[in-house]
Amino acid sequence: MSRHSDVRTESALARELAALNDARELGEGRLDDAALQQVYDVLERATSRRSLSADHTVVGFFGATGSGKSSLFNAVAGTDAARVAVRRPTTSEPLAMVWQPDGSAPLLDWLEVSERREGGPVPGLTDGGGGLVLLDLPDFDSVQRAHRETVERLAGQVDVLVWVVDPQKYADAAIHNDFIRPFSAHAAVTLIVLNQVDRLAMSEVKPVLESLSSILDGDGLGKVSVLGVSAVTGEGVDKLRREVAAVVKSKQAQSARLAADVAVAAERLGSVAGTGSAAGIHQQDRKALAAGLGEAVHVETVVSAVRTSYRLEATRRTGWPVTRWVSRFRKDPLRRLSLRREGASEVNRTSLPPAGPAEQAQLDSAVRGFADAVSDGASGPWRASIRAAARSNRAALPEALDQAVASTDLKANTRAWWWPVFSVIQWLALLVAVGGLVWLGVLAALGYFQMPVPEAPRVEGWPLPTLMVAAGLVVGIFLAVTSRFLAAAGSRGRAAAARRRLRDSVSGTAGSLVVDPAEAEIVRHRAFQDALAAAGG
Repeated sequence: MSRHSDVRTESALARELAALNDARELGEGRLDDAALQQVYDVLERATSRRSLSADHTVVGFFGATGSGKSSLFNAVAGTDAARVAVRRPTTSEPLAMVWQPDGSAPLLDWLEVSERREGGPVPGLTDGGGGLVLLDLPDFDSVQRAHRETVERLAGQVDVLVWVVDPQKYADAAIHNDFIRPFSAHAAVTLIVLNQVDRLAMSEVKPVLESLSSILDGDGLGKVSVLGVSAVTGEGVDKLRREVAAVVKSKQAQSARLAADVAVAAERLGSVAGTGSAAGIHQQDRKALAAGLGEAVHVETVVSAVRTSYRLEATRRTGWPVTRWVSRFRKDPLRRLSLRREGASEVNRTSLPPAGPAEQAQLDSAVRGFADAVSDGASGPWRASIRAAARSNRAALPEALDQAVASTDLKANTRAWWWPVFSVIQWLALLVAVGGLVWLGVLAALGYFQMPVPEAPRVEGWPLPTLMVAAGLVVGIFLAVTSRFLAAAGSRGRAAAARRRLRDSVSGTAGSLVVDPAEAEIVRHRAFQDALAAAGG
């Protein structure tokens, strides 16, 4: 394997580890704590292993009681370990045989292996050079819980897994289900050894190996070669040594092991997180939310008040001067709702009815409908987190919406261009009518006191004072009626504009308190999925 390949492999592993850590952080508070802790443990082990000797490859021998694991270990490692095994009729503590021990101590300390021996030259095993650590481990089916825990811990730490089985128990379901199958993703760093083939007749060896291969295929390890060996006769031991030596020489076992750990952790985290992507936030979702919230905060009540206020103000300014004063006794509905600004004053709250049970139910329904729509398609945990994000500001929503309505510029103080025109004409018409009445009054008074009464000018035979009174009255009443129609049309336009501004304000508040948190959670979910995919390679 070239140096460039090593660099590329390490770079890919670093990216996958970073992606897995990103996925773990993104899943915090959303996914099961136990699953996230497992990911953290994998990351911690990977960080620790990468900080230790990269020149040593740790190969662990795992086997059940009676499999001859220790005898095979001795046969592979050479003569020194065999003498140790005599003093240890059963493997109770891990034993490490180390070649090129320089720099291996911190690694063995991390593995918590205290019993260490230095290995000598072994043909086929050490010819390729490079650091090698062989571990002889306790039986994984030991009745001693401490032994089992040691095996489980080291199975998660060694670079290469050598599973040793025997002809009697090679098909034991407990061995495969509890130990071999969980490491099916580690095929690249797994060796399967059928020991004690010397106990089989020559004609039985091949069928047993084929049977074992078939079982391993069901375990997900169908591509792993199975070696038939005998620690007693030495059959197949040289081939096993060469297999181990090739793994050590490639310098890829550590990275391959960690990459497999990352892939398994990503798969497990993915199974906890579930599949599926959220539908996301669309324009119709925003509109539906704004409409629902607007209904809950009585937007239409305000719109109706704008309409009535406009017509009332139009009547006060353009109605017949003789009767328009009556309208001043009617209170402006916008002022009653504290929504009519005077000068530069700002309104902090409206006088709309506070949110009661009905309004609270409408608010909840609108937010819930929005959350359900945008989270649709996401897996259970993430759908729940998106919904929770959408409802995260539920307590502050009623007050914020009320302030949004209160702060909306309804343009209530904006006067229509025709109001002053009509007002001027109305007053002129009234002056003309009053002038005609005064003229007629003077003429009547002169006649009453038997004084000479001058002839009033006539137009088409009609006395001018009479025409003045009639014209003033007709124009005034006509303008008053006309202004009502214009005010009705103007009020509809003013109400429509107010409705748009109010919905924009409600939509803005909904955006900051409901939409934005939900959108941030959807973005987080997508980032989690991307990170998980990257971690899985």
